[in-house]
This record gives sequence, structure tokens and C-alpha cells, in this order.
Amino acid sequence: MKKYLGILLAFFFFGFVVLAYVAVGTNYYRHRRPPDQPIAFSHKIHAGKVGLQCLFCHETADKSEFAGVPPVEKCMSCHYNVATDRPEIQKLARYWNRREVMEWNRVHRIPARKYVYFTHERHIKAKVDCVNCHGEVRYMEKIRQVRSLQMGWCVSCHRAKKAPTDCLTCHK
Repeated sequence: MKKYLGILLAFFFFGFVVLAYVAVGTNYYRHRRPPDQPIAFSHKIHAGKVGLQCLFCHETADKSEFAGVPPVEKCMSCHYNVATDRPEIQKLARYWNRREVMEWNRVHRIPARKYVYFTHERHIKAKVDCVNCHGEVRYMEKIRQVRSLQMGWCVSCHRAKKAPTDCLTCHK
């Protein structure tokens, strides 16, 4: 009887471990999997090969809460003449010609956003490099979230940079 109880307990223990592993892995994958976008935009080409700075495209990041995504006009300021034979640039040009707004899918999400006040502007003024939160986008073909952006992660960064950790810094 003890033998069967031991086997049963071992079975439940390993079942729990496998279930926990799958649950954590699924959650990890869900947050790290890059969403599909209307245009296959490559940060690897634009930020890496070409060397564009983040603020070139994300113009509002140093002035507002959100970094935002560039309007089609910004893309077309270069792609009116550059790589016009490529299918993704032709797709971009169709948005431009139809005067349509391109609806990008959000990549970076702050958990419990309604309880947190975050602004890109404040972080840029404090000379926090975009890489700290967004990772090395210049090596990413498809942009993805690489940091959890959870409170513990943010607080540890604030501590490391000797930034304020008072609750009212982020919770208004």
C-alpha cells in the first residue's frame, strides 16, 4: 500500500511540475511573441543597418507619455524614393496613396496600466537608454517585448539607477 501511495504522490508531484512548467512557458511565450503588423517593418534594417535613432521615428517619445508610432508620412519621407521595388514598401505606398492610417499592433504593455503613471518623456530626460526597457531592437527583425515591465522589474531598475522609488513616483 505504501508503495502505491509513493507512486501516486510521485505521479502527482511530477504532474504538478509539468503543469507549472507549461503554464509559465505559455505565459512567457505569450508576452514575448511578436505580434503581426500591417507592414513587415524591420528594426534590424532601420535602427541597425541604417542607424536611425529611436526619436527619428518615435518623435513624441521625448515630449509625451507615449512614444507612439510614426505616421505613414514619416515612412514615405524616405520610401518615396528608397526601396520602392520591395513588396512591403509597395504596401506602405498603398496606405499613403489611399490616405489611410496604418493600424500597428501594440507590442509593449505595462501590466496594470490603469494603476501606473509612466511617461517616456521623463525617462528620456533622465537619459535612460531605450535599450534598457525595449532591448536591442537594432538586432530584431520583428519587434517584441523583452522585459516584463512589471513593478518589481521597474523598481529594481530605479534602485540601480538611484531613481526615486517612492510609490507616488509611478502611482498617481
